[in-house]
Amino acid sequence: MLRFEFFDLCFHITRYMTFVKNLEMETTFMKKVIIWSDTHNFPSIAAMKISSFHKACGDDVKLFESAFDYCDVLYKSKAFSFTSDLEHYPQGCEQVLSGGSGYAIRTKNNRECYSAEFDSPLPNEIESQYPDYSLYPQFADNAYGFLTRGCGNNCPFCIVSKKEGLVSRKVADLSDFWRGQGFIKLMDGNLLNSRDREGLLQQLIDSKAKIDYVQGLDARFVTEDIAKLICKTRIAMIHFAFDNLKDETRILRGLEIFAKHTNLTDRNRRVYILTNYETTQDEDWYRVQKVRELGYQPYITIYQKGTHGQFITDLARWSNSYFINRSCDFLDYVPRVDGKTCRQLYGITA
Repeated sequence: MLRFEFFDLCFHITRYMTFVKNLEMETTFMKKVIIWSDTHNFPSIAAMKISSFHKACGDDVKLFESAFDYCDVLYKSKAFSFTSDLEHYPQGCEQVLSGGSGYAIRTKNNRECYSAEFDSPLPNEIESQYPDYSLYPQFADNAYGFLTRGCGNNCPFCIVSKKEGLVSRKVADLSDFWRGQGFIKLMDGNLLNSRDREGLLQQLIDSKAKIDYVQGLDARFVTEDIAKLICKTRIAMIHFAFDNLKDETRILRGLEIFAKHTNLTDRNRRVYILTNYETTQDEDWYRVQKVRELGYQPYITIYQKGTHGQFITDLARWSNSYFINRSCDFLDYVPRVDGKTCRQLYGITA
């Protein structure tokens, strides 16, 4: 499972390189390019890089709006396996290029499996592009990008290690996707597991921009020194993760160390808690309680949404709403019109 893998557009490389050769042969012809994505509330980094590449070639680029539009080339980005594909193409499409993790994930026995044969990395010609932020004017003053790729955890519920490799490695400097914007949305899967973490954190400090650590930082790698470095960045929002109970001791120790050095309230420091993947109701509630005790806001993520039970739905509604979980304890929370509390519904006593 990916929390936020919707920004990663990939292509079948042989088809793409054929297209690039055609562009080189037709440099005097401006192509109309449309990009469609199944992520509508968050910008696609890959789409912005594709846009930069095509605009540098003199092409006209826009996001998909209607099947009544006209284009020469259509890119389709599908981040999630459970979302619908584009059904009606714009008029005049000569080429349709599809990519993204949503096309590479297969579900078997309610488990997500990554199929590398359906996925390919962006060609260097595009990966190296500075994102075209004008594609998403509604997110002005925000920069989005990865400083590292890969993760050494190889968690069975996550495709990052299978897709990007078992080593968290530096792939960019901050200047590759940031040029003075006030906010930086950092998308790294496991920044703290990288050997370059201190230098990359220093780049974030030097930027003086507000940082949103969108993905869950690995609390197991939080030491006193790392916590101090993170706290020197201007944190807009920070997320950690407590997915595996087997890592409880190291995770809670890291969360405790960070809490000691930060002055953030729980409104700005959260912990992702994976549910619906080999954990019980009691284990889900236990993890929620532990992170709250340390002063963090728990945020429930659900593996394979639609296959989970009502308890997880109610726990997520209460836990993920800062205002609801401030107004009442989960045991006293009344999720439906029948008037029953979660204590009565699920037999939880503490």
